[in-house]
Amino acid sequence: MSNIKVGISAWSDAAFVKTAFYPPEVKTASERLQYYSARFPIAEVDSTFHFFATSQNLKLWLENTPDGFVFDVKAFSLFTLHPTAFAALPKGFREKYGESLPKRPMLYLHHLAPEAVDDLWQGFARTAEAFHSAGKLGAVFFQFPPWFHPTDESRKHVEECRKRLSQYPMAVEFRVGSWLNDERKTETIDFLGKLDITLICVDEPQGLKSSVPPVAEVTSSLAYVRFHGRNKENWERKETMASDRFNYFYDRAEIEEWVPKIRRLADGAKEVHVIFKNKHADFPVRNATEMVELLAL
Repeated sequence: MSNIKVGISAWSDAAFVKTAFYPPEVKTASERLQYYSARFPIAEVDSTFHFFATSQNLKLWLENTPDGFVFDVKAFSLFTLHPTAFAALPKGFREKYGESLPKRPMLYLHHLAPEAVDDLWQGFARTAEAFHSAGKLGAVFFQFPPWFHPTDESRKHVEECRKRLSQYPMAVEFRVGSWLNDERKTETIDFLGKLDITLICVDEPQGLKSSVPPVAEVTSSLAYVRFHGRNKENWERKETMASDRFNYFYDRAEIEEWVPKIRRLADGAKEVHVIFKNKHADFPVRNATEMVELLAL
């Protein structure tokens, strides 16, 4: 099925760079991206959650990937209502609005004046446009926090995000299962469908307070699956390093569980993105390679 793209979200993580995936002669950031993108057609950009992309990074990503390669770009932390350090804001934004912001170590979106919020969204939209105009934007994806529950206020915020990026494909991932439990699953799917927003289907540990069920549904022309691993012991543990939280290698049977689901998604969507987020050692690329084989891509 040619409309399925499989890849990972950690092609440049320090721990992954040290694995055997990259040959010894592949040393620079541009060489690594060239090597990765010759083997996979898609990658996630996670760094845009933490900081706005620099022109240097945009040039690196766009000029060292072939035509047809796409990036799914993670939305900035303030837009998903996460706490954000003042230093993480763009330099020009800090200089313009710094004096008007609360003097506190972490900021939330509601701390910003409306004109500051507008400026920040416009700046992020320019990043999305850079990918889009190059023909390499898969979607802008929003990973909302575990405290983002299915309330009217939350749905209003999702609608605002859709309005702010109306010209670009948008996807959302929920990190609390109440959005997709038996009571609200149909409501959530209908809500996203009306807004033309992709539901990110997830594989993650089950049986926990925050567990999101492994729903596989199409709500837009793009379908999207993210594999976080099933490390139940560390999933909700506070202060856990990402390398520990995502330390999980899928065995073949676990990957095979998703093959018929992904094929059904491909039947109902124009394109399917399958991303392995279990970023520990070379686990994601090994699992992604096996998924490609099982899907016969």
